[in-house]
Amino acid sequence: MYFIIYSFCYLFSLLPWRVMYWIGDFVAFVLHRIVKYRLDVVRKNLTIAFPNKTELERKKIENDFYQQFADSFIETFKLISMSDKTFNKRFTSNAEVLTDLYKTGQNVQIMAGHFFNWEFANWGAAKYGQYPFLAVYMPLSNPHFNKIILGLRKRYGSIMIPATNFRAKFQKFATHGRYAMALAADQNPGNPLSAYWVPFFGQLTPFVKGPEKGAKLNNTAQVFVHFYRIKRGYYHSEYEVMTTSPNYFKDGQLTALFVKVLEEKIKQNPSNYLWTHRRWRHPYEAAIHSNLVVH
Repeated sequence: MYFIIYSFCYLFSLLPWRVMYWIGDFVAFVLHRIVKYRLDVVRKNLTIAFPNKTELERKKIENDFYQQFADSFIETFKLISMSDKTFNKRFTSNAEVLTDLYKTGQNVQIMAGHFFNWEFANWGAAKYGQYPFLAVYMPLSNPHFNKIILGLRKRYGSIMIPATNFRAKFQKFATHGRYAMALAADQNPGNPLSAYWVPFFGQLTPFVKGPEKGAKLNNTAQVFVHFYRIKRGYYHSEYEVMTTSPNYFKDGQLTALFVKVLEEKIKQNPSNYLWTHRRWRHPYEAAIHSNLVVH
């Protein structure tokens, strides 16, 4: 069954870009207008994040978001048969930031938000960076598609670590050699009671403690990566060093710094963020969380 599914995906990836984007436009229309995929979540999120924008402005962000959401899947199929030459033309980054850190001998934790298109960003980090590139991922429920996606992400040497078995897999990299590890650090925490509560678009929001704890334990440099579309099918990753001294920060302050930069990047390009992600589903209750809030 795997070979049948893979063959279909490969043949689909050979379609011309123009045809693929026609399909992407149709998929975006279906998701947005017919299925209304998480439309209530998207609209609620945009209202919270941009209360001062007009309804027309938020509608424009909403429309652009669904197009980029659909395009990200279409472009992932294209990666299956994409040549090195084509990828080099369609992706750029300031990878010299990682090169400079590599020369210091310090390991790196790359902090990312749920931007588009993360598959391009993964390839770029592994292909152009000198560090062995570790990426934490959540396995797909379908084993055949999971195998296809894993194979795709490993093309340039990315070392994929399942979130379900992170500690055991990561331990050998934490104690031997250099690495750069990417984390989608804006995930909702499984338990908001054990999270850092940080202002995010004016709302106290829980963020997982793991990235900050790991950075301090292993003294890893903190690098924010903002990847975004230049135009359809063309992307850029911008790396920005947040600190090379994580232990100088008090508990929660490093997380707060990440959230501050994340919010700034989202405001620069609002439709580039995954608004179907229920970022504000946990309400803040002062009586319970007062000792966890980071200002």
